[in-house]
Formats: sequence, C-alpha cells, structure tokens
Amino acid sequence: MAKINENYLKLQAGYLFPEIGRRVSEFIEANPDKKVIKMGIGDVTQPLVPSVVKAFHEGVDEMAKGETFKGYGPEQGYAFLREAIAKHSYQEKGIDISADEIFVSDGSKCDTGNIQEIFGNDNKIAICDPVYPVYADTTVMSGKTGTCQANGHYEGIIYMPCTKENGFIPELPTETPDLIFLCYPNNPTGTVASKEELKKWVDYAIEKNAIILYDAAYEAFITEDGIPRSIYEIEGAKKVAIEFRSFSKTAGFTGTRCAITVIPNELVAYDSEGQAHQVKKLWNRRQSTKFNGVSYPVQKAAAAIYTEEGKKEVEEVIAYYLENAKIMRESLAEIGYEVYGGVNAPYVWVKTKNNMTSWDFFDKVLNEANLVGTPGSGFGPAGEGYFRFSAFADRENVLEAMERVKNLA
Repeated sequence: MAKINENYLKLQAGYLFPEIGRRVSEFIEANPDKKVIKMGIGDVTQPLVPSVVKAFHEGVDEMAKGETFKGYGPEQGYAFLREAIAKHSYQEKGIDISADEIFVSDGSKCDTGNIQEIFGNDNKIAICDPVYPVYADTTVMSGKTGTCQANGHYEGIIYMPCTKENGFIPELPTETPDLIFLCYPNNPTGTVASKEELKKWVDYAIEKNAIILYDAAYEAFITEDGIPRSIYEIEGAKKVAIEFRSFSKTAGFTGTRCAITVIPNELVAYDSEGQAHQVKKLWNRRQSTKFNGVSYPVQKAAAAIYTEEGKKEVEEVIAYYLENAKIMRESLAEIGYEVYGGVNAPYVWVKTKNNMTSWDFFDKVLNEANLVGTPGSGFGPAGEGYFRFSAFADRENVLEAMERVKNLA
C-alpha cells in the first residue's frame, strides 16, 4: 500500500494565506455589494515596468524564430543574467560575489524551502518568531521536527522571539543551532538589522560552525544609510551564509517568477565523519536534478532591471510602495496604534488595541472596514496581538483603507 510522508500530518491547520483567502471569499460571497480592499498578502499591484516588458517581448520574439530559439537552458541560469546580478547587485557595491556563485530560480519561497533538502535531518534549525511561515512549515515537512506543542511551537525547532522589547532582533540562542533562518528587512515586522547586529550573527555562526540562511527578498526597499542590503557586507559571511533574493517585490515579478540564491564557493558543510563538502556543489546537484531552469524570456526580462532605464523605473515603483507604507504608518499612529516597520520595508506591523487577538482583529477589520490584512499570530506565537498591513496596493485604495480604519469602533 502507498504510504504518505507523515511529517505533513504534523502541520497545523492550513497554510496562513489560503486560510485568509478562505475567510475573505466567504465574506465576499455573503456581501457581494461590499468593496473589499486587500492589503494582506505581499502581492504587488503595479505592472511590470516598460524596460522589463520590452525585454520580455524581445525574448518571446526570439523564441518564435528558428535561429534564436532556446530550448533547455542552464539550470543555474543564463550567464548574461548571472553576470548582471553579480556586477550590479554585488560587485558595484564592493561585495565580492562572482557569477558562478549565483543560481537563478523561480522564487525565493521555493528556494528557502528547498534548500533544506541538501542538509541532513539531524540538523537543528533556528527561526525567528514571528517570521515568514515557509521556514517553519518546510522544516516540519522535511522531517526535522517533532509535533506541534500547545504553545504553537514545533518540538525540535529553536525559536528566537522577536518582540518590541528587543527591537524585533532576536538574541543569540542558548541552544546551538546548525542552520539559522534570518530575514531582513523583516517579514512580517518590517524592521531591519544594522551591520553591528548582523556581525554578531556572522561571528556566532563562525564560532558554532552553523550556516545562516539569509532571506534578503526586500533589500531593495532599504532607504536608510548604514543598513546592509546583503549579509555579505559583513566580514566572514561568505564562510557561513547563503543569501536569497527575489525579483518579485523588487521588480513586480510575483506572477512572472524569478529569484536568485547565492552560495559562496568557500561555504562548506560536513558529513557524518566530519569531512567538509562544498555546499554550492550540493545545491548545483539538486538543481540540475530537479529543476530545468527559469524560462529564457523571464530571464531576459529580469536582466532589464539592471539597465540604466530599468533601474530608474524600478526605483520609482519601489518609491511608490514606500510612500504607501509611509501613509499607512502615519495614519495608524495618528489614531493611536503602536506601529513598526514601513520605513525600509513594504510592511507595517501594528499592535492591536485592548489586547485583541490577531484573528479577532482580522475579522473586525474585514467585517467592519471591509479591509484585509494579515493576523500576526499566523507568523508565529510571538506575533499574537499584532497585525500586518502590506503596502503593495494602489494609492487610492491605501488612502481609502486608512479612512476606513479611522472609523472603526
């Protein structure tokens, strides 16, 4: 008889965003006359910029001609895109990352989950709480945990609380992890980590022979000086860190799908006998076996964001979303909410009033303001009593949404 992977049975309820979708669909069906404004999931609303669209069309046109048609491409990504990423995202900023250390994929969500395949199940995983749910859920799916406990934590995961008391930057764990997920600018809190704070983590990983899985999907939204956009700005990080970046939020590729994973040549992990192995080789083997690469037109479109005109256009879209975040942050603070984030990130993290639970607040804003956000408890137990608003919305809807929140009882 066919048997299932029973680790999936450990997962609690549904994945956060499908549950939000279910509740919203039920509300819309029961209230067809209501205009619902969605500011929950981090899906962009502004279209692809002209330079990207032009390159996309060119790529499709090339596929329509025999002399320029492309079949299977390199699983690691085309050289033209990898070289552009290395040059513009790293080398021009003084960061020594070469094209051969870059892997192009169809999404950071996929990579942050799939990366665990190349690490043994006896690894101890540390994650922040609250945090993007994929880190915890894929750790469960991979078989690295026990069951979910009464407090919402899975047995076997090292949870690192991120609260307003510690500025939403976790303390170094007392229990030693092997793999450490960090995400800055942070999803969901919208906060950032300074170079000094990241240096503390890099030094810790070096000391413990641990590897940092650094999700930098929102690095393009950093506006303040002194905040690192890459973990590799920190001395020693190439020895202990894998970095994930995404074109989704940077350039509107949520429906187009393109991302990168950076694995430095000097990063190693160990087998059961203590022998070191180059992590890049393992990931390359995984990708070559299970992934046929991102389509040529998508990669050609992605490369367009590194042109002079493309950079300018993308920066304008990012500024648009950041202005949305500013409007939200200031509007919510004005009516008495504790508000975090929204300066170097497209997310605003809000403390609910009167000790209201996250899901109760979700239902309240949905039913009374016809507005959708994300309950903080969906990102982990430490997110209880908080709520996340996304700045990925049309300006008109952002302004209307904030007026509706002002009128909440």
